[in-house]
Amino acid sequence: MKSYALVMVFLTEAHRELVAQNFELIYAPNEGASADRSNSAAHIAAHADDIRIVLTNGATGITIDEINALPKLEILCTLGVGYETVPVEYLKQRGIRVCNAAGTNEDCVADHAMGLLLSAIRGIPALNNAVRKGIWRDAIPRPPNVSNKRLGLLGMGGIAKKIAKRALAFDMQIGYYSRTRRDETGFEFFPDLLSLARWCDFLVVAAPGGKETFHIINAEILAALGSEGVLVNIARGSLVDTEALAVALRDNVIAAAAIDVYESEPKPPLALLEFENAIITPHVAGLSPEAMLASVVCFIDNANLHLAGKPLRTPL
Repeated sequence: MKSYALVMVFLTEAHRELVAQNFELIYAPNEGASADRSNSAAHIAAHADDIRIVLTNGATGITIDEINALPKLEILCTLGVGYETVPVEYLKQRGIRVCNAAGTNEDCVADHAMGLLLSAIRGIPALNNAVRKGIWRDAIPRPPNVSNKRLGLLGMGGIAKKIAKRALAFDMQIGYYSRTRRDETGFEFFPDLLSLARWCDFLVVAAPGGKETFHIINAEILAALGSEGVLVNIARGSLVDTEALAVALRDNVIAAAAIDVYESEPKPPLALLEFENAIITPHVAGLSPEAMLASVVCFIDNANLHLAGKPLRTPL
């Protein structure tokens, strides 16, 4: 008899079928932590005594009330790396195992981060628009090099390391600031974010979301990055103060920003839409077919390992 698994996030039909091959699927996606959660609530109420497994993600998470309504819950998994809205310690106190899908989308996110960085530095969207308006290169300022510049990384986890690996192919110097010093990387460690921002030409945000990093990219950090600096965010929207970023773009405090995440998700960041030097993508950095399949497979592996009484593949 298959164990019941509640899926609280969107999955493609093919991925739902894959989950259903392993578990009794209860598909009840929510849009986010602040969204209407009635869809999941109705399914929780109907199957509370059956659900042993939950799949969510870092943005949607799960509430303590939802956990308390699931007396048979044994394991909670997240798609991707993030788990900022998951009460991990509370789950563990209840004896519920917790895991994520660490490593499954690192290459995809790093690819997207480099694409955003290159697009912002070279002004590729603006150049594309210029050609469509009949503007030739002699009327356009020359965009700067990417190679041989200084790349600052906020964070030095798996994704940041993948970004650094790609940046090295452009002969870039790598510096970073993170909670944990990673001397094994050989990259230059900075004791605080402000000193990193002053040092680097381009700053990529690749740190976890949550209270500790809320608005860590603020007006002071943007000013330190400087008028030729570029900000890239592929982490969580909460790390960047949107209003401060809008002011920095308006007043040429920085040269450009390229973000895949923003505070207003899924609504567009209205304060940034007027700026041609703001490149915005809809939180797709980790959503390649390859990465999503790997993440779903990781979830299935973790759940099956738990049911077999074995160590998890990616425990938190």
